[in-house]
Amino acid sequence: MSAVAPVKDFLSILDLSAGELTRLIELAAQLKTDRRLGEQASTARALGGAHVAMLFEKPSLRTRSTFEIAIRELGGHPLHLPPEFANGAREPLEDIARNLERWVRALVIRTFAHEKARSVAAAAPTLHVINALSDAEHPCQALADILTLRERWGECRGRTLAYVGDGNNVATSLVHAAPQFGISVHLASPPGYTLPAAVIEETAPLARSGARVRRFTDPREAVAGVDAVYTDVWTSMGQEQEADVRRRMFQPYQVNSALMGVAALHALFMHCLPARRGEEVTVEVFESPASVVFDQAENRLHTQKALLLMLLS
Repeated sequence: MSAVAPVKDFLSILDLSAGELTRLIELAAQLKTDRRLGEQASTARALGGAHVAMLFEKPSLRTRSTFEIAIRELGGHPLHLPPEFANGAREPLEDIARNLERWVRALVIRTFAHEKARSVAAAAPTLHVINALSDAEHPCQALADILTLRERWGECRGRTLAYVGDGNNVATSLVHAAPQFGISVHLASPPGYTLPAAVIEETAPLARSGARVRRFTDPREAVAGVDAVYTDVWTSMGQEQEADVRRRMFQPYQVNSALMGVAALHALFMHCLPARRGEEVTVEVFESPASVVFDQAENRLHTQKALLLMLLS
């Protein structure tokens, strides 16, 4: 199985063309099927012993686990760097990047400021940099989301997904990705927490099959008749001091049975995890047959394997 490297870095969904995104999702689906072959899979030694550094300023379960497994299952070696290196206090991040590019093929970085990922990528012209989450975007999550929807729907064109909650990094990457697969997105957020119009505008020229992105303040209006409902925590890492205010603002945006009831009959429930059950989503919805949250989590592994292959093979 082969793949052509499309770009040096993956900091945003928008770093890949629509064709490259489609090929990545197709490759991920094949890798998921082939995983049962173990060491006999054609990609088991694709990275040829290459080292991939991982710098995680933020805590992580899914991202760290799936990237480490992906690197190993492709025949590479993960190198874990101390999280304090990301603050640039000991030495500038640019110098860290210039050192790393002498030793490793890629850096997977999970950080607060998106500009840190950009700075690292710019400083090291031969180092492949992957954004494993920043305050601005979460592109690896969006890849897994698209694979999950494709598995459930087959054909994605003409579908509509509602994202209910904070217009955050997850919402940004979802809006970057979904319209390129013909999926319209309804965004429901309270005033002051909406996704910036600039994010929607930069994606509009890439939309396929008439897909549109629309913003709402009424969650029921946004969810009416949609094929999937997506939410995220109301308070992300680094926003803890805002938690009480956010709970009050977002309470009307909780995904519960009443809200799911206005969606299409077999609408899916999605969440990037971790979830705060009883806040942004009720236990009843989270544990319902509509929930595909653990499919999304599993698919992080397969889409990240595909991404590593496209960048490094």
